[in-house]
Amino acid sequence: MSTIERPALADLADPAVLPDPYPVLAGLRAASPFAELDGAFVVVGRYADCSAVLRDPRASSQREESLIARGGSSAVRRRDRPSFLSLDPPDHTRLRRLVSTAFTARTVARLEPRIRAVTGELLGAAVAAGQLEVVSQLAYPLPVRIISEMLGVPVEDHPRFAGWSARLASSLQPGFGLDPAEALARAEAAQVAGDEFADYFRELIARRRAQPTEDLLSEMISAEDAGQKLTEDELIATCILLLVAGHETTVGLISNAILALLRHPGQLALLQEDPSLAPGAVEETLRYDAPVQMTARVARDGMQIGNVAARDGALVLLLLAATGRDPDAFADPDTFDIRRSAANHLAFAAGPHFCLGAPLARLEAAIALQEFAATLAKPELDPDALRYKPNLNLRGPDQLVVQFAGIRPR
Repeated sequence: MSTIERPALADLADPAVLPDPYPVLAGLRAASPFAELDGAFVVVGRYADCSAVLRDPRASSQREESLIARGGSSAVRRRDRPSFLSLDPPDHTRLRRLVSTAFTARTVARLEPRIRAVTGELLGAAVAAGQLEVVSQLAYPLPVRIISEMLGVPVEDHPRFAGWSARLASSLQPGFGLDPAEALARAEAAQVAGDEFADYFRELIARRRAQPTEDLLSEMISAEDAGQKLTEDELIATCILLLVAGHETTVGLISNAILALLRHPGQLALLQEDPSLAPGAVEETLRYDAPVQMTARVARDGMQIGNVAARDGALVLLLLAATGRDPDAFADPDTFDIRRSAANHLAFAAGPHFCLGAPLARLEAAIALQEFAATLAKPELDPDALRYKPNLNLRGPDQLVVQFAGIRPR
């Protein structure tokens, strides 16, 4: 175990740290890997170590089987509806294959005209209002509309998802820094939200079985792989995962990217001059200020992580946001540079659980940044109106107000 003095992991849950967790993450990264709770919990923050764990077939995604979860000291509960985020092969492989064709780069590229049209519509409404609140007027409605349209969810139902999604997202953050009562309350709220989501999709699935349409839900209902289909519970869990993961993380990505550009006007000027830099700006944001700050695996079969021999069943916390600023992996890591080649970051994880929706998130964010840079004249951040969500894992602004002088000439 490292002897380097380190911050407390619970410091990340401090509301004062949330706007800038990177000094704390740097201290945790420097001290990592290290074990706590008699080896039942291992913290990893170095790029090389996290990359190795994510690709190690012994690292399980069944977090409810960890020593901590089985010991009752976590709010993690086994779910009746299995999400392939928490499954290992071969079940994970089967479920992922049945839906992966909808998220290939080629399939997603066909969505570009629709994404660009929705982005233009949203920015046009903000221009008419004379002010842009990035989260509610752009970063949230863009991905939720696209994934809802892909799934065949009626537009009038979109507003119902906001509360459900927020409660489910809060359950994805670790319990450190929370008292047991608060952790339990979050878990119970997430369970209720999941049940409400499930009831909604159960009705929608029944309608699609009776009358299929050209949407992803109908395709998943009819999809077969080696003679197998998704069960109804698997269908429901996959719909919930795609809807929540398909927009919650992209909301953070778009918001964090626009915030970084506003704080680095020279970089914004580069993007305004050269819209082809937008994909690079997305990758740099994913490295510099990842919307998913951490993930976890369960150690199996005698895993060695750096100088730590992980106990079988140990919960391994991977500080993805810390890896993006690891000086051993990226030169001058605290500098935001959209011309950097940063595609080897771990913001979308790696290995068998590499983010299925990465091509869609990248395209949505790149188009949002291009249109933002091309549309608004002299955009400026209102620092007094900047607020962060109280979620240290799916981290991003809850409110991000931009003032601007008008519309840029095209």
